[in-house]
Amino acid sequence: MFYRLLRPLLFTIDAERAHGMALTALKTAPTGRGVAPCGPLATRVAGINFPTPLGMAAGFDKDAEVADALLGLGFGFAEVGSITPLAQAGNPRPRLFRLTEDRAVINRMGFNNRGGEAAAARLRARVNGRSGPKVVGINIGANKDSADRVADYAGMTRLMAPLASYLAVNISSPNTPGLRALQDEGALTELLDAVFEARGPAGPPVFLKVAPDLEPTDIDAISRIAIDMGLGALIVSNTTITRPPLRSRHAGEAGGLSGEPLREIALQRLRDFRTATGGQVPLVGVGGIASAEHAWQRIRAGASLVQLYSAMVYEGPGLIGRINRGLETLMRRDGFSSIAEAVGSE
Repeated sequence: MFYRLLRPLLFTIDAERAHGMALTALKTAPTGRGVAPCGPLATRVAGINFPTPLGMAAGFDKDAEVADALLGLGFGFAEVGSITPLAQAGNPRPRLFRLTEDRAVINRMGFNNRGGEAAAARLRARVNGRSGPKVVGINIGANKDSADRVADYAGMTRLMAPLASYLAVNISSPNTPGLRALQDEGALTELLDAVFEARGPAGPPVFLKVAPDLEPTDIDAISRIAIDMGLGALIVSNTTITRPPLRSRHAGEAGGLSGEPLREIALQRLRDFRTATGGQVPLVGVGGIASAEHAWQRIRAGASLVQLYSAMVYEGPGLIGRINRGLETLMRRDGFSSIAEAVGSE
């Protein structure tokens, strides 16, 4: 209720500035205890124990500054980044737009972050401090002007593997020119070979974040690679460059579209990957999730975990608790004793 009263004022502020204010608030807020690691929504994916399947998607905490504060709000896990080897400013402003009438967001941020070493220092302090067994994934990317993007991912893997619950390899942002070409079969195999070599045999599981704008042949190829290489999970999906009908004055802005208009696209892509992998690779459902019902639909369609971000812009932090409580109710309503039991049951 407080957020709904505050939101009209926040929406008078530039979207990126408002995002910065949210980060500042979380930096100064107590982190809290988070969700009990053995509660009714607890699930195990890729060898990791998640206290709830609901996570914060990458993009919110680009510089790994507030992961524990996010977990304290009730998320079962938080994914920080995308983080690149070298600091980069990203694309020119304005680059983040609220599409209020569509309950959507368009961004063309361009992997703006302060670089790998700075983020690693913060994450080391976290690991050596009070974080305990909380689940934090680290989303890694390549610099825009890199001469060797495979080397960028390998270097980031070596740097971040000791600090991550899992590594998320992001090759699906539409805002770094040429990055999505790494989803092609040959390029992807080369990239993941380098990542696995850099990670070593004892490193964390590797998740791969893919775009929703894929052809059936791409889905089949990525699924084969994921199975053959033993990926920990596929994150389905990133923002879309397609434009379903939109009402906002910002509808024509370039960048990746997220939020409500992405929901059906991302849901269908999740179903496509569930079919293509035959359930052999865990899936993380992302895109347009804004309620417990949306999250439950994604789980029933094959997602072992779900993430959100854009919905927080419109609903505020109270959404996290509502989804967690709603998932527990829906799970019991439909006769399931665990989240894992419900995965892919539609």
